[in-house]
Amino acid sequence: MSSFFTDLAQQYIDGEWRPGKGSWDIIDFNPYSGEKLASVTVATADEVDQAYRAAERAQPGWADTNPYARRAVLEKALRVVEEREAEIGEAIVAELGGTRLKAGFELHLAKEFLREAVQLTLRSTGQILPSPTEGKENRVYRLPVGVVGVISPFNFPFLLSLKSVAPALALGNAVVLKPHQNTPVCGGTLIAKVFEEAGLPAGLLNVVVTDIAEIGDALLEHPVPQVISFTGSDRIGRHVATVCAANLKRAVLELGGNSALIVLDDADVDYAVDAAVFSRYVHQGQVCMAANRILVDRAVEQEFTEKLVAKVASLRVGDPADPATHIGPLISSSQADAVSKLVDETVEAGATALLHGRADGNVVSPSVLTGLAADSPVLQQEIFGPVALLVPFDGEDEAVRIANDTPYGLSGAVHTGNIERGVRVGQQIRTGMIHINDGTVHDEPLVPFGGEKNSGLGRLNGESMLEAFTTQKWISVQHGRSEFPF
Repeated sequence: MSSFFTDLAQQYIDGEWRPGKGSWDIIDFNPYSGEKLASVTVATADEVDQAYRAAERAQPGWADTNPYARRAVLEKALRVVEEREAEIGEAIVAELGGTRLKAGFELHLAKEFLREAVQLTLRSTGQILPSPTEGKENRVYRLPVGVVGVISPFNFPFLLSLKSVAPALALGNAVVLKPHQNTPVCGGTLIAKVFEEAGLPAGLLNVVVTDIAEIGDALLEHPVPQVISFTGSDRIGRHVATVCAANLKRAVLELGGNSALIVLDDADVDYAVDAAVFSRYVHQGQVCMAANRILVDRAVEQEFTEKLVAKVASLRVGDPADPATHIGPLISSSQADAVSKLVDETVEAGATALLHGRADGNVVSPSVLTGLAADSPVLQQEIFGPVALLVPFDGEDEAVRIANDTPYGLSGAVHTGNIERGVRVGQQIRTGMIHINDGTVHDEPLVPFGGEKNSGLGRLNGESMLEAFTTQKWISVQHGRSEFPF
């Protein structure tokens, strides 16, 4: 596995693998074992410029390529992922501490999104619209935006890079991708390798492994990209949006969440417990859609709480390479320290720890906290770690009020014995996505994915990819003769 990472520990610009020219290295660590996987010399602002210029040169020819030919490249990329699935799964376990269950989940979704990108190559259709002017024909063409900048996160790096890269390419754009510093291979250079093997022409996908400390806002401010697709925290997303607005670029932002999973008084308690535990603790809680807050009607609070705590206490914590492990490491020591500190501070402020997780290296065992004050700051923030907050309520109106009492609005779930009651409650929650009698962690290729409030701008998936990565151009044709007033 070590040669796998060292082989990919380079920049990929204009079809060439080469070392970065920065003065320092990003060290790629296994977050569980602490093993050094590789080091990557960072790309400079000049190399970011080279990547964007290569994309700018290559894109017009790609846009003019028959969409069926573009489809063939996407089909080959899917086959490459399928052929190398076991190797990619091992890389996900090693680089980001994903459990084997999580690695399988991420790869399954990545293949589904690639299949959808294959179909997207043929969906960029135009229109002919009527005109009030005699003899005029209005043609509306849907065209690639040109060059797309993609910035991906560390939690699902392979999937969330592909999720923007593949449709952008399918629709005739070129891409410059910057992966997160903690996952430069799975989120970056591995994607480049897949498309290189698929026969994508040079320059259409460039990967720069770097850091804002080296390049500042060069990736965002550069004049070439017309769209920036960013997935990450709302704090950084706000900055991305500000810089994009100042430079009149389109920003597609998939940001953080503070989702509520609501258990109404007529819910199937055992099933709701299963959904809540997965929704909160999958990938150690490092998921934007995770159920940070579990809201439970007081009528079933005692039964639900007892069963939830028992199930969480039974989760296996440890080495993500062990197929029996449910909870592996957090991405870094700073993240592990921050989560442990947050739990300790919340308990010191008066909350009750039904389970109090402790850190062992980067592995933090799960916590379940209850008895939180209504104004507790922990209820307002995204917790990127294995911490569940149990909040009781009286009746669905109070559940809706509590669920909406957050600056975020990404996902959520409602558990009830009456589906239409669940839909009615779900419609009152200001969130981009909500799931009735299911978990909060879902993503599907055809369904619009995105959030409200501080959880993002715009949508991805399905037809939303056309809105994200294409533009429209009106060309009118006057078949007769117009009359002009002078």
